[in-house]
Amino acid sequence: MLSWYRRLLPREDRFFDLFAAHSQTLILGAKSLDAMLSGVDVDHHCAEIMRLEDEADAITRDVLEATRKSFITPFDRNDIKDLIQSMDDAIDTMRKTVKTVTLFEQRSFEPLMQDMGKTIVRAAELTAEAIPLLNNVSANAQRLNELAEQILAAEGESDELQDRGLKLLYQTHGRTEPMRFFIGNEIYAELEKVADRFEDVANEISGIVIENV
Repeated sequence: MLSWYRRLLPREDRFFDLFAAHSQTLILGAKSLDAMLSGVDVDHHCAEIMRLEDEADAITRDVLEATRKSFITPFDRNDIKDLIQSMDDAIDTMRKTVKTVTLFEQRSFEPLMQDMGKTIVRAAELTAEAIPLLNNVSANAQRLNELAEQILAAEGESDELQDRGLKLLYQTHGRTEPMRFFIGNEIYAELEKVADRFEDVANEISGIVIENV
């Protein structure tokens, strides 16, 4: 009964513009991360990710403020908060990856790290495709579930790449260059955390579908 009543009331749709804007920072951040891992213009791409993370934080603050001030939200307030926070965590973790790269002054990256960068771009693009569909969850439920599954698959691929990369790194440098192995391990770990945060986004999307269909 309450759900039907809510559907009859005017709602605040500005959230979807903010979600979409944030999803674009995720794509741009992921592409900058991918470009950084190529080893070309590393400092430039690091700076761009830092800038995008600041932009994403501002959008997140706008969403949280709108959540407090809006009388009717498009779906549950906690779901809105959890979704935007999971998206923001993804680009926050990109920034942490950049800080690791900067700390250890890395200018070249393992091929499997580069492959992980591409899976992160794919996860960001799938997220950006899914976000506008939340404007009509019921009509788009099937596609939203498909996209969530594809994001989870990208995270699984990233996990496999990390495992392979660490094994190869240890075999190549573990005994002879322990510091190189340590630094590589740190970068692999940060990249996998980025992919994990997109998994969180996918889970939030799936939860919204379950609650609203």
